[in-house]
Parts: sequence; C-alpha cells; structure tokens
Amino acid sequence: MLHFSRLKTAAILITVALGILFALPNVLPQSVLSHLPTWLASSRVTLGLDLQGGSHILLEVDGDALRKERAEQVRDEVRRVLRDQKIGYSNLAVRDTTISLRLRDPADMEKALAELRKLAAPVTNAVFGGSSGEMDLTVSSGSEGAITLQLTQAGLDARMRSAVDQSIEIIRRRIDQLGTVEPNIQRQGLNRILVQVPGLQDPQRLKALLGQTAKLSFRMVDQSMSPEQALEGRAPPESDLLYGQDGRPYLVEKQVRVSGEDLVDAQPGFDPQNREPIVSFRFNSNGARRFAATTQDAVGRPFAIVLDNQVISAPVIREPILGGSGQISGSFTVQQANDLAILLRAGALPAPLKVVEERTVGPSLGADSIEAGKVAAYVATGLVAVFMIAVYGLFGGFALVALAVHVTLMFALQSLLGATLTLPGIAGVVLTIGMAVDSNVVIFERIRDEAREGRAAISAIDKGFVNALGTILDANVTSLATAVILFLMGGSGPVRGFAVTYILGLLTTMFTAYTLTRLMIAWWVKWQRPAKLPI
Repeated sequence: MLHFSRLKTAAILITVALGILFALPNVLPQSVLSHLPTWLASSRVTLGLDLQGGSHILLEVDGDALRKERAEQVRDEVRRVLRDQKIGYSNLAVRDTTISLRLRDPADMEKALAELRKLAAPVTNAVFGGSSGEMDLTVSSGSEGAITLQLTQAGLDARMRSAVDQSIEIIRRRIDQLGTVEPNIQRQGLNRILVQVPGLQDPQRLKALLGQTAKLSFRMVDQSMSPEQALEGRAPPESDLLYGQDGRPYLVEKQVRVSGEDLVDAQPGFDPQNREPIVSFRFNSNGARRFAATTQDAVGRPFAIVLDNQVISAPVIREPILGGSGQISGSFTVQQANDLAILLRAGALPAPLKVVEERTVGPSLGADSIEAGKVAAYVATGLVAVFMIAVYGLFGGFALVALAVHVTLMFALQSLLGATLTLPGIAGVVLTIGMAVDSNVVIFERIRDEAREGRAAISAIDKGFVNALGTILDANVTSLATAVILFLMGGSGPVRGFAVTYILGLLTTMFTAYTLTRLMIAWWVKWQRPAKLPI
C-alpha cells in the first residue's frame, strides 16, 4: 500500500508545484510582478475591508417614495384603461396609497370594475403560501359612481422586496465599473442594503453614485407658456416644472417620449468641436424607433433630457435623429461625465436610496490587523512545530512539510477563486493549521498502535494509514458540512469569509495530511528500509 505509481506520484507533485506557482504572487514585490504574465500576476488574494481599508455604507430603500411612485403608476394605469374602454370619469386623484375617481355614468360601473380588477396583480405569500391582490377595489356606497383603489400592505411589501433585489444588482453593476474588486453587497432586513468596498477611500464619490436613482427620460419642452408663468401657479396639468443644473426653470411635458430603460450603452467622451466632456449614448431597436419618430415630429422644438427630475440639457432638435444614438452635454467635468455614463449603463434604481450609516476604514487599521494575524500564525506554527518534532521526530518533520504545503495550497486556491481574505479568514487559516497536523497525529498514533501489537515497521506504517483514513474522512467531512452551512446561512461578510477559508483549509488538509505525508514516508521507507520506527 505504500507503493505509489509514477502517474500518481507525478499527479501529487504537479499539484504541489501548481500550488506554489499560484501562491507565489502573493509574496512577490510589485517590481517582480510587473515582469510576470498577466494571468499569473493577477493571481493574488484580495484583502477584505477590515484588512486593506475602504468604505462601508448602509443604505435604505425610500419606502415613502416607493409607495408614492406605485400609487402614481396605478393612477396612470387607471387613466389608460378607462380611456381605452371609452369610460368617462372625473376627479381622479391620489392620496397616499389610495386612488379615487368618479364615473360620469354610473351605468358603466360593472364594465369599469371588470377592467380595473385586471390591474390588481396577485401577490404570493412566501411563508404561508396562497396569494392575494395587490389592490383592494371598493365602490363607495355614499356617492354614486365613486370607486376607490387601495394598495394592500402585502403588495407594498412585495414591491419593497423586489426593489431591494433589483437595487442590489444595480449597485453591484455600478461599483464593478469603478474598477474595485470584491465588493460585499447584501440585504439587511426588509429594506436595507449593506455595501462594503475594500480599497475605496472616497466614500463621497461612492455615495454620489449610489444615491442617484438615475432615471433618465427624454421629454418635450412645453412651449404653451413660459416657465415664469408656470411659477405663478398656472402650469398645465400635463406638464411639470423642473429645474436645470444651473437653477434655470423648465416647463416639461409629463409624457416620456423615450425612457432610459431603452439605453444599451453610454460612454464618456469629448465633443470634437469644443473638447468639452460629454456622454454618448445608444438605444436598442425599440428606443431608436421611438427616438427617431419623436425627433421627426418635433424639428425646431426643444427636447429635454431629464435625469432624476433635473433637466441636464434642453437642445433644440435641428433635424431628425435616425441612427438611435446621440450625446448628452451639460458643462460636465471629466469625472462627472464618467460617473453619469456608469449610472446610465448600470440602469436606474427602482426607488431612491437613503444613507443610514457610513464609515471609512483606514489602511493603517488594516495593516495592524494583518500584522496581528501574522504574529498569531507564526506563534501557532511555531508551537505546532515544536510539539510535532518533540513527539514524533522525523515523522513530525514530514508533517511540518505537509503543513507548509497545506498553507500554500490554501492561498493558491483563494487566489484562483478570487476569494476575499478578511480578519476572520486569517483566524480560519490559524485554525486549519492545528487541524492539518491533527490528521497526522491520528495517523502516527495508529502506526504506534500497530507497532505495539508486534507488526514490522513497514507493515505498521501501511496498516496505520489504512486504519486512520476512516477517522480522518469522518472528522473532515463533518467539519466541511458545518462550514458549508455556515457559508450559506452566515449572511454577513466576515462570517462567510471565515467559512470560505475554513472550507479551503479542510480540502487541502485531506490532501496534504494523508496523501502528501504518505508519499514522503513511502520515499523514506524505500531509501532507508527501516527495521524499526523513528517514533
């Protein structure tokens, strides 16, 4: 059993060599890394927020804005449905989460109710099963022809969960385009999102990127009256009074001609005429068609580009734009143009986000944590080495070689997987150092037991490895299952960071403590042909 075929020996040695190769960039200086191939130089462990510093922000989805927007959407849907069915109505109004109206002809009540019930999307209860409507539809008994639609709490909670899920994906896309690595983005409670970005020392820019809803729309400027007249309270009901970046008022139609949802790309650039920063954009086929139709019908009229209810620019359409692309200019700085392009590419948030908590972790604190972790690892390794050599002699030396390879393979796997090393992760490394030699202790004690029963040295070694395998597998598989559950259910970044390190450590332990140690002892037996055991 101690015999290893050439193929098996080669596989073990190749695994060790690859581990050393991919772990090596973590200890090489930048001057050396710059001369290595890109695929190898990039194979480095990413440090978490607590080790390299960065920005920590806790965001909350604005529930009031979400409810208001949904109520206004329902109002607009009610208006569209009743107009399509040619049902006359009046006094359509929104009060908090209630939408009310009055039918001009009470005889249309049944027809109107049948159409309005179609707007109440079913909401599934994830805990108890079943579903209920998103809206409650009632007919007022005290006023003929009056209808009330009330948004239900179940529907609003479903909207909030969906908004948080969508916001997490959009936040991730925005942060990824900043060039940072391994952001930690996760839900907290019903309506909060935790964002941790290691290495980003500018929380203000992060807040600016995440705080903007980035809802882009293209609308026509209402020329039926001046903005000054609208300021006096006489604005048309189908238009909004908005302001530009310079505070200038604009009267803009509420109707959205083209939505930012139809954008497929947005890139920062420079205007070839005046070299000012701009943002070039491109629509999908639907957006290009609507954009072309709008610019054909509105030649000579100003066209407002609105971002989060602020007019970025309102150029006059000189000629139809048929190519499905254009550019946005607005006296941007280079960074503003770049950030706007990031926002547009990532998409609009379903609701505004409010900053509940923010803090910046300095790199000096992370350096102290790394130094403390190193000291802990050195002390743990030193004590383990002294114990193994004192108790098991030469075999203890083999165990220490396997331990060094174990730590190397752990960092190699973390580098290849792009895993983030946090302070709890360092604790996981220290813990697996003890567990790695624990498997060797089991093997060596089994060998001692076999020798006490009178077996020859080679037979005792062979039998000791065979008898120890079951115990090692049981212990490590049980720990592995626990670590996987910890990773899946842990929730927070530090807990999952510990779980990842622990899982990788268990996997490499089973390889190095049993297979690699066994190979080294097999070589020793082949060269020395021992008559008695060195332990």
